[in-house]
Amino acid sequence: MRNFLVQPPQLIRACYRNFLWRMNPDEKVVYLTFDDGPVPGPTEFVLEQLKKYNAKATFFCIGDNVKKHQDIFFKIQGVGHSVGNHSFHHFNGWKTDTESYVDDVRKAGAVIDSQLFRPPYGKIKRAQSRLLLKDYKIIMWDVLSYDFDTTVTPEKCYQNVIQNVRPGSIIVFHDSEKAFPNLKEVLPRCLEFLVKNGYRMEKL
Repeated sequence: MRNFLVQPPQLIRACYRNFLWRMNPDEKVVYLTFDDGPVPGPTEFVLEQLKKYNAKATFFCIGDNVKKHQDIFFKIQGVGHSVGNHSFHHFNGWKTDTESYVDDVRKAGAVIDSQLFRPPYGKIKRAQSRLLLKDYKIIMWDVLSYDFDTTVTPEKCYQNVIQNVRPGSIIVFHDSEKAFPNLKEVLPRCLEFLVKNGYRMEKL
């Protein structure tokens, strides 16, 4: 796997300057993010691990999952983490017409009170983003762990993070059933690495 897949190239970032890819590079702080929850089991595991390391994070939630698991959604916020909108049905923006896509995000907004939005798959059309930027900050990433890819080993996911992390990095993990076999191996090791290397972990 090439690093440009893990860390978005400068050309892409430059084309979408109005999206947030990385935070302040002058502070030794990283921003852990978790997509696709809340899901019983994986999300609760993440909360337990974050607590052990006194870490804060941002959970980009799917509206349909929030409706199904409101208790976990409220727990995320109750213990001091932040939440973001990850759409209601996890549509691929490149394959969805603009009106349907924006409506789906706004539907999620009815159950997720946040001005942060991350496009599912990182795929969004310019027309979609123009409309959503009126109400949301669009959050992308600096480091993608690839925990969601079942062909990627836990060790590779770990290396993806520790070899590419830097001050201000926004790092993506997934609190989903699909990612859980990787996540449960990788997240504790990444948290330990970040603490040992002097990083603070904050929410967006």
